[in-house]
Amino acid sequence: MGKKTLSVLVLSTLCAVNGLLAATPPADLRELVECTPRDGWPHFFEKVDAGEPVTVAYLGGSITAQSGWRVQTLDWLRSQYPDVKFTEVNAAIGGTGSDLGVFRLQKDVLDHHPDLLLVEFAVNDGSAPADKIHKAMEGIIRQTLAAYPDCDIGFVYTLTKAFIDTLGQGKMTASASAMEDVADHYGLPSIQFGDAIIKLYKDDKIEMVADESQLAIPSGDTLNEQASAMVASGDKIPFSRDGVHPYPNTGHVLYTQAFIRSFPIIEAASLGNDSGGLPAPLDTDNWEDAQMIPLAPGDMISLTGPTEELDLATDPTGKRFQNRMRTLWKLSPGSELTFKFKGTKVMIYDLKGSGCDAVEVELDGKTRTIDRFDGYCTYYRISAVNVGDNLPDTVHTVKIRPLANSVDKAKVLFEKNRPDMEKNPEKYAASDWYAGELMLVGELVSLDVQPAE
Repeated sequence: MGKKTLSVLVLSTLCAVNGLLAATPPADLRELVECTPRDGWPHFFEKVDAGEPVTVAYLGGSITAQSGWRVQTLDWLRSQYPDVKFTEVNAAIGGTGSDLGVFRLQKDVLDHHPDLLLVEFAVNDGSAPADKIHKAMEGIIRQTLAAYPDCDIGFVYTLTKAFIDTLGQGKMTASASAMEDVADHYGLPSIQFGDAIIKLYKDDKIEMVADESQLAIPSGDTLNEQASAMVASGDKIPFSRDGVHPYPNTGHVLYTQAFIRSFPIIEAASLGNDSGGLPAPLDTDNWEDAQMIPLAPGDMISLTGPTEELDLATDPTGKRFQNRMRTLWKLSPGSELTFKFKGTKVMIYDLKGSGCDAVEVELDGKTRTIDRFDGYCTYYRISAVNVGDNLPDTVHTVKIRPLANSVDKAKVLFEKNRPDMEKNPEKYAASDWYAGELMLVGELVSLDVQPAE
């Protein structure tokens, strides 16, 4: 099969080499390899070779949400298989990791019947512990294969400037290394997008941050993606504006080229392979049973005080999220959300934004305050309240109450965003909480059920 390639970036050769100064990486980090094909994607190649329609799902964060490697790799696949109808599922949400991805997988991915699922969370999982990554990533795999045994899955590992020292020593990051444990167990291909980039960096041919100014938002959907905004530094390739989100026609092209180089390697590994069924789990406590439950008051969910269910099709705040959420409630100070569940983990799918403040979270009688406003909050974006994790598998009671004027918004906003608050004070006046859905590893129980003593 003839392979087409994207336009090759013009690289000028420089003599200087940047030294990479870092401590010796932990021994459990994986060796840096661009492609580990494992068992390949046998069902995918069988379908495209037969000319059957194929749905490709991209599950990740803001790097995948950009009009970059996701768009480019799908365009490339279409060029390689012109007789195949490819359908894209864009399941990327900025600022989110695998711990949220495993909960939204059913609605955002599986409901669309994927044939190939590409998962990108190495950056947003960068500070997560290995056991949490194992549970979430394995939950994504087991949910997918339980629903669609013929769906092939691959992991892709993007990078940030902060990963350069580790990659420069020939090692994958801790998050990618933890994901490799799961990929090994299930025979899933993985592609490390940083391998070629670190070689360019060592040869002084790439500038990871081509403009020192920071992006205003992390969500991926309004990033500056225009070539005219790139700031070239000497002869080097400008990778990104912020060290994280690549420019589509430089950094993202390098990502796409890594995918293209890996493609025939994965294809060769796919020959003669077939599904052997779902193996025993790597971690018996994985989040295969993770589920999202729309907020619907009744005998299992109580909403009291000043609350309003928003119409996602028409509400100015909610309509932007109608493809991500099934319900969205606005809770004002004086209201309370109460529910009980039996299980080990609970979060709330919600929004952060200019009209938000903080919530008081009560779990089994113990309370703490969680801010729903941060330095980026000149706009609304999807987030999640982590209510409880690694809980005993018993009945738990949760109560959440919005707080009024708990956050000093003028101080919390980044300095560059404060003029927006000064210009539009009414935009920041409210202290509401926007709650979407419950996320459980476990099951809701009736509010009448009493927790065990």
